[in-house]
Amino acid sequence: MPEALQVRRVAWVGFRTLLYKEVLRFWKVAFQTVAAPVLNAVLFLLIFSHVLDRHVTVYGDISYTTFLVPGLVMMSLLQNAFANSSSSLIQSKITGNIIFVLLPPISYREFYAAYVAASVLRGLFVGAGVWLVAMPFIDLPMAYPLWVLSFAVMGGAILGSLGVIAGIHAEKFDQLSAFQNFLIMPLTMLSGVFYSIHSLPKLWQDVSHVNPFFFMIDGFRYGFFGQSDVSPWLSLGVVAVCLVSLASLTLWMLARGYKLRN
Repeated sequence: MPEALQVRRVAWVGFRTLLYKEVLRFWKVAFQTVAAPVLNAVLFLLIFSHVLDRHVTVYGDISYTTFLVPGLVMMSLLQNAFANSSSSLIQSKITGNIIFVLLPPISYREFYAAYVAASVLRGLFVGAGVWLVAMPFIDLPMAYPLWVLSFAVMGGAILGSLGVIAGIHAEKFDQLSAFQNFLIMPLTMLSGVFYSIHSLPKLWQDVSHVNPFFFMIDGFRYGFFGQSDVSPWLSLGVVAVCLVSLASLTLWMLARGYKLRN
């Protein structure tokens, strides 16, 4: 067998094994990692829809509950994609079993791809769960399914990359919690999940445009309604740039063994 083919085969086996390990890690406790986030999102849906559905319409003729569901789906997807990679890495570092991932002949590219792919899968499972639970209550259109899938996968990959960065940088759970509570949570909650930014004063509309999470959720919502607060192509461009930038940073950190091999 040619040497190059043998190397690719070993790399594929390493990636597949690590991906299986990461997926199995969250799936074995799916009641906690998938069902609980779905329940949290449904509680948001029930409370906000009960209070505001009769008083608020968006984009002219869309009920507030219908508008809210895609935002909750994407918010749950993003938060759980981050939680998956970050929690896995910090647990491995603290318990010391990260050495068993670093010793095999797995390149940093396969390492990154496996952790991010598992994060995207967990995010998709949670997002799909929220969507399925909400279906009996609303008639949610899907104007552009490819846009929905594209933003879901790219958003999950961005937050999976952020989770890898946070998991590598953090040395204890307190530091990881600070990353979650002071960065991820505020950016997702203030990204237009619960409102259209056109309902905000001009100043806060401009501030929202600095938040990359807004473009993820607005582009994702466009896939359902064919309407959005900004151009979907602008959202796609911003999300693509964020993904490439974070992937490059994460790969750079992994290639140098930052806080993993050193």
